[in-house]
Amino acid sequence: MAEAKKQSFFGGAAVLAAGVIVVKIIGAIYKIPLNNILGPEGAADFYNAYNIYAALLTVSTTGLPVALSKMVSEANTFGRENQARRIFRVSAATFLTLGVLSFCVMWFGNDWCARLLTNPRAAFGIRMLAPAVVCVGGLSAFRGYAQGNFRMTPTSVSQIIEAACKLVVGLALARYLLRAGRDVSVAAGGAIAGVTVGTVLALSYMAADHLRHRVRSAAQDIPDEPGVILRRLVAIAVPITLSSSMVSIFTLLDTSLVQGQLQNALGYSVDEMRYLYGTYSSGMNLYNLPSSMMTALTISVIPAISSALTRRDRAGTARLVGSSLRVTGLLAFPMGLGLWALAEPIFALLYPRYDAVLGGQLLAVLGLASIFVCLMLIANSILQAHGHVRMPVLTMFVGGVIKVVTNYNLTAVPRINIHAAPIGTLTCFAVVAVLNLILVYRTAEEKPNYFALFTKPLLASLLMALCARGSYALLAARLSRGGTMGRLLCVGAPVALAVAVYAALVVALRIITKDDLALLPKGQRLARLLRVK
Repeated sequence: MAEAKKQSFFGGAAVLAAGVIVVKIIGAIYKIPLNNILGPEGAADFYNAYNIYAALLTVSTTGLPVALSKMVSEANTFGRENQARRIFRVSAATFLTLGVLSFCVMWFGNDWCARLLTNPRAAFGIRMLAPAVVCVGGLSAFRGYAQGNFRMTPTSVSQIIEAACKLVVGLALARYLLRAGRDVSVAAGGAIAGVTVGTVLALSYMAADHLRHRVRSAAQDIPDEPGVILRRLVAIAVPITLSSSMVSIFTLLDTSLVQGQLQNALGYSVDEMRYLYGTYSSGMNLYNLPSSMMTALTISVIPAISSALTRRDRAGTARLVGSSLRVTGLLAFPMGLGLWALAEPIFALLYPRYDAVLGGQLLAVLGLASIFVCLMLIANSILQAHGHVRMPVLTMFVGGVIKVVTNYNLTAVPRINIHAAPIGTLTCFAVVAVLNLILVYRTAEEKPNYFALFTKPLLASLLMALCARGSYALLAARLSRGGTMGRLLCVGAPVALAVAVYAALVVALRIITKDDLALLPKGQRLARLLRVK
């Protein structure tokens, strides 16, 4: 029975990881053409509205689904079916209340929210997102209940429905509104409406799935009073919410301060500010890709290390910690340094309507920052597996304060202006990653050797980056006038060469081990293919 439950847990984690990866891929496909459709100013309006939505969404629904799934799982374990159903009803009412409150803030206070971000043109987009908050409240209730019953597939399917609707409906509306002669801020609102449509359809799917799997039984257990359930729900959810919402809240605050300083301290007009911030936001889409590739690893690390700790297997725990850190370095270093090395040509290829020089300069710094984000994420997972769930919250708070202070002061310097945003991001996550790695070192019974774990991956990645930059310089001199195909070849060929060089260096330097590959999907098969022992 225990083995079956273990299998269902790991199978569920794999389903969720696969769903998240698909959603991230769809999101990348969506945002790159969207930014080209809207241009820098429209992109700023879109991301301003979306940052408000993300902050309210995280505060209202992040911790509660986890608490709901935990409480439902516990009730089912003891055969308390009536308790599980009452937990769902109390949670759904709580989600709905928070969703309605968030809706009121975004619908009736959209102008106020836009002024808070110092971008009045974002008001229409904020209003278009308001209904989505209510729908996501219902989605969170259904998803948490399904996960508490060890059914992970509905969550993944509903997330894919959301992302696909955002891609199809959002892009179509944005393009239609621009062709109809509407203002770019209205087109940004149309793109955002795709998010709302996606949440409505995803909620419809989850409701139908809930009705289809609802079982009416003659359970005799007496459920707890709603107030008791609500108090426990909140007690579990609040720490998780604080941890999850910190990034969104600091991002929102940072957006307001950077945009305000560009206007108030440097005298830029609203449209000039939107152009600069829209260019930066477009670079953020690429910056987020490396960390999204870490999803499967961070999901698998927590239960694996927790299991080793439960068995008091010190050697196994140390091996898992070392492997997870090394694999993170193997993935994060080449992706981050690759973005740094080819920042300008990648930006020019993906965003032809934008200032490639400015965008490339911003993306180069963000590429370096993405390395520290990945290190922070894996360190968070290791600390959480050891039971230290509050430590990542405290370090993220320190990093967030540093980011806000850095951005506020540097943005006011004329020669730095928008460049302060990626500098603040790099500073923030470098500090958080270093603090978390120090905490991992102090927490682990067998101390990880960071020099041995990271030196070879870093050296291989640096050589790869230099190879990519050098090969691009050679090709650009010959193919600079080749149009879109020439630009594609100028970027594609160095990337392909860099991948080949990096793979060869990893094998030649014997960086990766069989234990490392075991943490990755199909890792055993890959180990046999590469003859890694």
